[in-house]
Amino acid sequence: MLNVSCITFSMSCLLTRNDESWLWHRRLAHIHMHHPNRIASKELLVGLPKLKYERDKLCEACQKGKQTKSTFKPLNVISTSEALELLHMDLLGPSRTMSLGGNYYDLVIVDDYSRFTWTFFIATKDESYHVFKRFVKVVQNEKNCSISSIKSDLGRGFQNKKFDRFCSKLGIEHNFSAPRTPQQNGVVERKNRSLEELARTMLNETELPKYFWADVVSTAYYVLNWVLI
Repeated sequence: MLNVSCITFSMSCLLTRNDESWLWHRRLAHIHMHHPNRIASKELLVGLPKLKYERDKLCEACQKGKQTKSTFKPLNVISTSEALELLHMDLLGPSRTMSLGGNYYDLVIVDDYSRFTWTFFIATKDESYHVFKRFVKVVQNEKNCSISSIKSDLGRGFQNKKFDRFCSKLGIEHNFSAPRTPQQNGVVERKNRSLEELARTMLNETELPKYFWADVVSTAYYVLNWVLI
């Protein structure tokens, strides 16, 4: 169980009792207000106070960071029965600004059954194969089960001979979405959107330089994994 009592931000503001719920909204990477209510009621996070978390005002940082033109319809049916049966994969980027680690892309992998997410920062698309190869060895040993299939778009980071040979060797079925149809890979696309929104929101609020984008994405991914119900 995660102890979140130590999660802090460098903020210089005067707080009243009514503002405490909004402070936790900011500490939890600006996730939706209904998540803290559900988490507090089930006592899933140590240190999270049982307050009434409600949207009684607008969060300016959320408005700037989460604005969007269109949305994908959520998939309410889970088609898998166990972890690692199906993994959804996608590349975020390229970023206009190089991260502190010298990266421009973020490889996002989502487990279809649990919706648990892994993110890996890479400099070029070609690194996707090497990162995925290491990831498969680690996660299969850790979970003591094999990956059955993966799903990605037709980007050159996934559609290449190295990827095909590796998947064939391990018996992993590789499915592709149709060209220019991100809706067919909607699980990871929605996860990408959540990561981008939370990261952009935190950058806007803290006024950090843009080259911290990988750090705030890591924070968002960490928080989203812990608030999964």
